[in-house]
Amino acid sequence: MTVNVDLSTLKRVKNSVIGNPTAKAAYAKDENFILKLVECITNPLPYLESSQGSQDDIRIEAAHVVSSLSYGSTDALKSLLTANAHQAFVYAISNLQPTDQPALKAAFARALKALGSALADVVGPSQMGIHDYPVDLQEDARNALDYLFEVEVLDIYLPHLVDSSQQTVISIAQLLASALRSQPYRAAVSEWLPQAERHKEVKGKRGWEKTDTANPLARQGGWVAKELVSYLNKKDSKLQEAALSALASLAKENPSVASKLAKSVDQPSPLNVILSLCKSRLTDLQVAACLCIIRSGIPSYVSAEQPTAKAAAMTVIHSMNNLISSDLDVRTRTKACFVLCHLVSDDKDLCQLAYERGSLNQLADLVKSITPSEPNVQWDEDEPESQACLREAAFTTIASIALFDNDIRCEITDNLRLIPYIQASLTHRHVGVRYSACQCARALSRAVAVLRTNIVDTGLGLAVYRIFLKEDEDKRVTYAASAVVCNLVNDFSPLRSTLLEKGVIPRLVHLLHSGDPGFRLNALWTFKNLLYKSSTEVKRQVMEGLGWHELSCLLMDSDLSVQEQAFHVVRHLADGEEGIEMVFVEMGEQVLLGSLSIALESENENVVCQAVCVLGNLANSMARQDSILTHPRILSALRNCLVDAKVEVRRPAASCILELVRANPHSRELYEAGIDSTLRHICEHSSGLSGSPTTRLAIGFQMGAEDDREVKEKCREALQWLEHGSDML
Repeated sequence: MTVNVDLSTLKRVKNSVIGNPTAKAAYAKDENFILKLVECITNPLPYLESSQGSQDDIRIEAAHVVSSLSYGSTDALKSLLTANAHQAFVYAISNLQPTDQPALKAAFARALKALGSALADVVGPSQMGIHDYPVDLQEDARNALDYLFEVEVLDIYLPHLVDSSQQTVISIAQLLASALRSQPYRAAVSEWLPQAERHKEVKGKRGWEKTDTANPLARQGGWVAKELVSYLNKKDSKLQEAALSALASLAKENPSVASKLAKSVDQPSPLNVILSLCKSRLTDLQVAACLCIIRSGIPSYVSAEQPTAKAAAMTVIHSMNNLISSDLDVRTRTKACFVLCHLVSDDKDLCQLAYERGSLNQLADLVKSITPSEPNVQWDEDEPESQACLREAAFTTIASIALFDNDIRCEITDNLRLIPYIQASLTHRHVGVRYSACQCARALSRAVAVLRTNIVDTGLGLAVYRIFLKEDEDKRVTYAASAVVCNLVNDFSPLRSTLLEKGVIPRLVHLLHSGDPGFRLNALWTFKNLLYKSSTEVKRQVMEGLGWHELSCLLMDSDLSVQEQAFHVVRHLADGEEGIEMVFVEMGEQVLLGSLSIALESENENVVCQAVCVLGNLANSMARQDSILTHPRILSALRNCLVDAKVEVRRPAASCILELVRANPHSRELYEAGIDSTLRHICEHSSGLSGSPTTRLAIGFQMGAEDDREVKEKCREALQWLEHGSDML
């Protein structure tokens, strides 16, 4: 298809592509048309011959077409990137003159916003749900998005945040709201200053002053945050919504901006204004305000029982509950679910508050209203994607609320009876629905009572396991399913033996060798759970699949999280005399103790903790204690663990030393390693210690002061064995 570009053609194309994916796809394939379209932005003269309008008319209509093409079509976005549309608009904006008509500036800003939003959707992370994009497009999109946040480019479009055209201001704010999804971009925008103010700062700054002293705006969230906050008191709801959304994106994991929203000397304070907008009758404004409250960090202080924090959290919960239970459009309810999810995510107190305020009931009613409990084979084929996204949002939020508390999990299974709806969604064609259903199953499987009854009786556990086994499943769904299987093989699970029979070990080994960090970690975590309180037969079965050499290599892996889990696997293998002997024989004394000696000196405390626990188990074997005592590095490393590590390390270290000392009170190696003097210091300096971390730090734990009762008692007993070994016997 070849299109001659003129003003009438551009208007016709604009009208034809709005809401028409087929037309977008057709124009996206016409590379010649896309090139001409982008050229209209920077050089419209060649296209004026057959047009009745002006150059600005051509440029405005071309910008509108680009805006429409940017949404919803990856082919169109790819063609626009090939034509360097993003650079063309930046160049066009840089050449705008004060005399240019507002409609031109607004069209350019809107097109740049559309392109930036589309690029951010491809690059991620997603703001709402799971989406798929071609890998080759992701790399090009990332490069283009990086370009938009270079300082020289920010100098071109950020000044229009205070433009006389309100529509231009709204588009620039919307660009920030959509595109600010990574910390480097947020930092670039937070630190940005207009060129005039940068020159003023450099000129007025004295040599000894630090940057944040010379630039007070840096301490207040920056120039952009200041301007966005100023728009919150305007009467235009679209401007308020855009400013709130931009502030929410800018404040995420950005303390300087978050504190600007939470505490300010400005009157009225931004927090009060945003809280009032959370109760707006305009739903989009309400959602944006609630998200802004979450990003301010105020609700996270609920655990500290701060009245303001609880009031803010309850305002968000109440507003989102009302939207979720309403008959508003699917898009609004989807956004409300995700905003509520952002609020409660990884926060036990906020999950409890949302549960107490009825959020779970609203979400359950929503799921039941759009999901069959006993679906037929083709129930999801004709379902609109928007409704699938709503179900995904609801399940994701339910999973977040249920992550911590057993009562909430039992409420979901016993009273709300959501398991049939979760199970039905595991085979849905939409990736996000399958993923979120697995997340719900994961949250539920953390409860012992639910795992022993509902998950087994309903078949949900085996349904997730079938997803876990699928080779052609989406990687993200497989990852979520692997987290469920990790819980299904626990010692209290009736499904442990069943999954062993159904081939869980080969599948875990396959994921361990996949090269994906998440899969490797989950596979090791599952092996760890599978080995906990297991029989010797199961241990041998696991190690036949995993391999002793492979386990030895994992103990030295460059990924410290993998190291931690690998040592945890060894810990569970060596939980009895027979297991200890198996580990020594199969791994070899030199490899096993060498790996432990290195891990005990690791800078990662989690690795050290697991290594000490492994050593504690090994020390229970009288036959192998001499190997530990005579190793050139282990005792000195163990002594250091007892002195200057966290209490989770000091406790097993004290137990290990006690076990070694009790059996070998006259061992020369213990004295040479300084174990006796360390124990003596701990016992002498710990008398009368209050137990608070502050006191421990003040006295100086490097000197041997100890505040933990269990560690003190074991050290005192070990010292008695060293000093009175014969009498103790």
